[in-house]
Amino acid sequence: MEGMSSRAPAAKDGALLPARRDSCGDGESDSARDIKTHFRVCRFIMDTGVKLGMRSVPVATACVLYHRFFEHVNMHAYEPYLVAMSCVYLAGKVEEQHMRTRDIINVSHRYFNSGSAPLECDKEFWDLRDSVYLLHYLFSVKSLVNRHAWSRTPVAETSWALLRDCYHGAMCIRHIPQHIAIATLYLALNSYGVELPVGEKEWWQVLCEDVTQADIDAVISDLLQLYDMEAKCI
Repeated sequence: MEGMSSRAPAAKDGALLPARRDSCGDGESDSARDIKTHFRVCRFIMDTGVKLGMRSVPVATACVLYHRFFEHVNMHAYEPYLVAMSCVYLAGKVEEQHMRTRDIINVSHRYFNSGSAPLECDKEFWDLRDSVYLLHYLFSVKSLVNRHAWSRTPVAETSWALLRDCYHGAMCIRHIPQHIAIATLYLALNSYGVELPVGEKEWWQVLCEDVTQADIDAVISDLLQLYDMEAKCI
Protein backbone atom coordinates (compact mmCIF):
# COMPACT_ATOMS: atom_id res chain seq x y z
CA MET A 1 0.00 0.00 0.00
CA GLU A 2 1.34 3.42 -0.88
CA GLY A 3 1.96 5.89 1.90
CA MET A 4 1.58 9.65 1.83
CA SER A 5 3.12 11.27 -1.21
CA SER A 6 6.75 12.28 -0.81
CA ARG A 7 6.90 14.19 -4.06
CA ALA A 8 8.37 17.68 -3.74
CA PRO A 9 7.83 20.73 -5.97
CA ALA A 10 10.11 20.37 -8.97
CA ALA A 11 13.31 22.36 -9.12
CA LYS A 12 13.88 24.54 -12.15
CA ASP A 13 16.81 24.13 -14.54
CA GLY A 14 18.65 21.66 -12.33
CA ALA A 15 18.66 23.99 -9.32
CA LEU A 16 19.17 22.48 -5.90
CA LEU A 17 16.11 24.08 -4.31
CA PRO A 18 12.61 24.06 -5.81
CA ALA A 19 10.90 27.20 -6.96
CA ARG A 20 8.51 28.62 -4.39
CA ARG A 21 4.82 28.41 -5.05
CA ASP A 22 2.94 31.60 -4.28
CA SER A 23 -0.37 29.79 -4.14
CA CYS A 24 -1.61 26.24 -3.67
CA GLY A 25 -5.21 26.75 -4.66
CA ASP A 26 -7.81 29.42 -5.15
CA GLY A 27 -9.18 30.82 -1.92
CA GLU A 28 -6.68 29.00 0.26
CA SER A 29 -5.47 30.93 3.30
CA ASP A 30 -1.83 31.75 3.98
CA SER A 31 -1.99 29.54 7.06
CA ALA A 32 -3.22 26.56 5.04
CA ARG A 33 -0.49 27.08 2.44
CA ASP A 34 2.15 27.30 5.15
CA ILE A 35 0.93 24.07 6.74
CA LYS A 36 1.20 22.29 3.39
CA THR A 37 4.69 23.68 2.84
CA HIS A 38 5.84 22.53 6.28
CA PHE A 39 4.38 19.08 5.61
CA ARG A 40 6.28 18.78 2.32
CA VAL A 41 9.52 20.03 3.85
CA CYS A 42 9.32 17.62 6.78
CA ARG A 43 8.72 14.78 4.31
CA PHE A 44 11.88 16.01 2.57
CA ILE A 45 13.76 15.88 5.90
CA MET A 46 12.59 12.31 6.52
CA ASP A 47 13.43 11.10 3.02
CA THR A 48 16.81 12.83 3.11
CA GLY A 49 17.53 11.32 6.52
CA VAL A 50 16.83 7.82 5.20
CA LYS A 51 19.11 8.33 2.20
CA LEU A 52 21.85 9.64 4.50
CA GLY A 53 21.49 6.61 6.77
CA MET A 54 20.43 8.68 9.76
CA ARG A 55 18.83 7.04 12.78
CA SER A 56 15.23 7.79 13.69
CA VAL A 57 16.07 10.09 16.61
CA PRO A 58 18.27 12.53 14.62
CA VAL A 59 15.62 12.69 11.88
CA ALA A 60 12.92 13.47 14.45
CA THR A 61 15.22 16.07 16.04
CA ALA A 62 15.70 17.72 12.63
CA CYS A 63 11.92 18.01 12.22
CA VAL A 64 11.54 19.50 15.70
CA LEU A 65 14.30 22.05 15.02
CA TYR A 66 12.61 22.98 11.76
CA HIS A 67 9.21 23.56 13.38
CA ARG A 68 10.70 25.49 16.31
CA PHE A 69 12.59 27.75 13.92
CA PHE A 70 9.45 28.68 11.99
CA GLU A 71 7.53 29.27 15.20
CA HIS A 72 9.62 32.41 15.64
CA VAL A 73 10.24 33.68 12.11
CA ASN A 74 8.18 34.45 9.03
CA MET A 75 8.61 31.52 6.67
CA HIS A 76 8.77 33.88 3.70
CA ALA A 77 11.98 35.38 5.09
CA TYR A 78 13.89 32.11 4.74
CA GLU A 79 14.03 29.33 2.16
CA PRO A 80 12.30 26.38 3.95
CA TYR A 81 14.36 23.67 2.24
CA LEU A 82 17.65 25.41 3.09
CA VAL A 83 16.48 25.65 6.71
CA ALA A 84 15.62 21.94 6.55
CA MET A 85 19.10 21.06 5.29
CA SER A 86 20.61 23.06 8.13
CA CYS A 87 18.35 21.28 10.62
CA VAL A 88 19.55 17.90 9.32
CA TYR A 89 23.14 19.04 9.80
CA LEU A 90 22.48 20.44 13.28
CA ALA A 91 20.44 17.39 14.38
CA GLY A 92 23.36 15.16 13.42
CA LYS A 93 25.62 17.15 15.73
CA VAL A 94 23.08 17.23 18.57
CA GLU A 95 22.40 13.49 18.40
CA GLU A 96 26.04 12.49 17.81
CA GLN A 97 25.53 11.24 14.27
CA HIS A 98 27.55 13.76 12.34
CA MET A 99 26.73 14.30 8.67
CA ARG A 100 29.10 15.75 6.12
CA THR A 101 27.79 18.99 4.63
CA ARG A 102 28.69 17.78 1.16
CA ASP A 103 26.59 14.64 1.61
CA ILE A 104 23.56 16.63 2.75
CA ILE A 105 23.83 18.98 -0.21
CA ASN A 106 24.29 16.21 -2.75
CA VAL A 107 21.42 14.08 -1.40
CA SER A 108 19.20 17.18 -1.43
CA HIS A 109 20.26 18.00 -4.97
CA ARG A 110 19.33 14.52 -6.18
CA TYR A 111 16.03 14.69 -4.27
CA PHE A 112 14.95 17.62 -6.45
CA ASN A 113 16.80 16.47 -9.57
CA SER A 114 16.25 12.72 -9.79
CA GLY A 115 19.01 10.85 -11.59
CA SER A 116 21.37 13.82 -11.63
CA ALA A 117 25.09 13.49 -11.00
CA PRO A 118 26.62 14.78 -7.73
CA LEU A 119 27.30 18.51 -7.71
CA GLU A 120 30.74 19.57 -8.86
CA CYS A 121 32.78 21.53 -6.33
CA ASP A 122 32.14 24.78 -8.15
CA LYS A 123 30.77 28.09 -6.92
CA GLU A 124 27.20 26.69 -6.59
CA PHE A 125 28.36 23.98 -4.19
CA TRP A 126 30.50 26.31 -2.07
CA ASP A 127 27.75 28.95 -1.89
CA LEU A 128 25.32 26.35 -0.56
CA ARG A 129 27.83 24.90 1.89
CA ASP A 130 28.70 28.28 3.37
CA SER A 131 25.00 29.10 3.69
CA VAL A 132 24.48 25.95 5.75
CA TYR A 133 27.34 26.89 8.08
CA LEU A 134 26.04 30.42 8.57
CA LEU A 135 22.47 29.28 9.22
CA HIS A 136 23.76 26.73 11.74
CA TYR A 137 25.67 29.47 13.58
CA LEU A 138 22.66 31.81 13.47
CA PHE A 139 20.55 29.10 15.14
CA SER A 140 23.09 28.86 17.96
CA VAL A 141 23.68 32.58 18.48
CA LYS A 142 19.99 33.47 18.42
CA SER A 143 19.43 31.25 21.46
CA LEU A 144 22.01 33.28 23.41
CA VAL A 145 20.70 36.75 22.57
CA ASN A 146 17.89 38.59 24.31
CA ARG A 147 14.89 38.00 22.04
CA HIS A 148 13.89 41.68 22.07
CA ALA A 149 17.40 42.75 21.05
CA TRP A 150 17.40 40.11 18.30
CA SER A 151 14.02 41.20 16.91
CA ARG A 152 15.06 44.88 16.88
CA THR A 153 18.24 44.35 14.86
CA PRO A 154 18.65 42.77 11.39
CA VAL A 155 21.61 40.61 12.41
CA ALA A 156 20.53 37.63 10.31
CA GLU A 157 19.83 39.68 7.19
CA THR A 158 23.12 41.57 7.53
CA SER A 159 25.08 38.34 8.01
CA TRP A 160 23.61 36.90 4.80
CA ALA A 161 24.42 40.09 2.89
CA LEU A 162 28.02 40.08 4.14
CA LEU A 163 28.41 36.41 3.23
CA ARG A 164 27.21 37.05 -0.32
CA ASP A 165 29.59 39.98 -0.67
CA CYS A 166 32.54 37.71 0.18
CA TYR A 167 32.13 36.07 -3.22
CA HIS A 168 33.10 39.24 -5.06
CA GLY A 169 36.77 38.49 -4.43
CA ALA A 170 39.24 35.67 -3.94
CA MET A 171 38.72 35.78 -0.17
CA CYS A 172 36.03 33.11 -0.60
CA ILE A 173 38.76 30.59 -1.46
CA ARG A 174 41.46 32.07 0.76
CA HIS A 175 39.54 31.44 4.00
CA ILE A 176 37.74 28.27 5.06
CA PRO A 177 33.91 28.39 5.03
CA GLN A 178 33.46 28.11 8.80
CA HIS A 179 35.74 31.11 9.41
CA ILE A 180 33.93 33.22 6.80
CA ALA A 181 30.56 32.37 8.37
CA ILE A 182 31.82 33.18 11.88
CA ALA A 183 33.42 36.44 10.74
CA THR A 184 30.33 37.70 8.92
CA LEU A 185 28.17 36.94 11.96
CA TYR A 186 30.79 38.56 14.23
CA LEU A 187 30.80 41.72 12.11
CA ALA A 188 27.01 41.89 12.00
CA LEU A 189 26.68 41.50 15.77
CA ASN A 190 29.30 44.16 16.44
CA SER A 191 27.82 46.54 13.87
CA TYR A 192 24.54 46.61 15.80
CA GLY A 193 26.09 46.44 19.27
CA VAL A 194 24.44 43.12 20.10
CA GLU A 195 26.19 41.56 23.09
CA LEU A 196 26.33 37.86 23.92
CA PRO A 197 26.79 36.36 27.41
CA VAL A 198 30.40 36.18 28.53
CA GLY A 199 31.74 32.75 29.46
CA GLU A 200 35.04 30.93 29.71
CA LYS A 201 35.30 31.06 25.92
CA GLU A 202 34.20 33.58 23.34
CA TRP A 203 30.97 32.59 21.56
CA TRP A 204 32.81 32.07 18.29
CA GLN A 205 35.28 29.68 19.94
CA VAL A 206 32.36 27.58 21.18
CA LEU A 207 30.87 27.36 17.69
CA CYS A 208 34.13 26.80 15.82
CA GLU A 209 37.03 25.51 17.93
CA ASP A 210 39.82 26.19 15.44
CA VAL A 211 38.96 29.83 14.66
CA THR A 212 41.05 32.59 16.26
CA GLN A 213 40.60 36.34 16.62
CA ALA A 214 43.30 36.73 13.97
CA ASP A 215 41.29 34.57 11.56
CA ILE A 216 38.18 36.69 12.11
CA ASP A 217 40.14 39.93 11.71
CA ALA A 218 41.69 38.63 8.47
CA VAL A 219 38.29 37.82 6.95
CA ILE A 220 36.85 41.18 7.97
CA SER A 221 39.92 43.00 6.64
CA ASP A 222 39.57 41.29 3.25
CA LEU A 223 35.85 42.10 3.17
CA LEU A 224 36.47 45.78 3.94
CA GLN A 225 39.05 45.88 1.14
CA LEU A 226 36.37 44.56 -1.22
CA TYR A 227 34.03 47.37 -0.19
CA ASP A 228 36.83 49.89 -0.70
CA MET A 229 37.47 48.50 -4.18
CA GLU A 230 33.76 48.63 -4.96
CA ALA A 231 33.70 52.35 -4.07
CA LYS A 232 36.64 53.01 -6.38
CA CYS A 233 34.98 51.13 -9.25
CA ILE A 234 31.81 53.19 -9.16
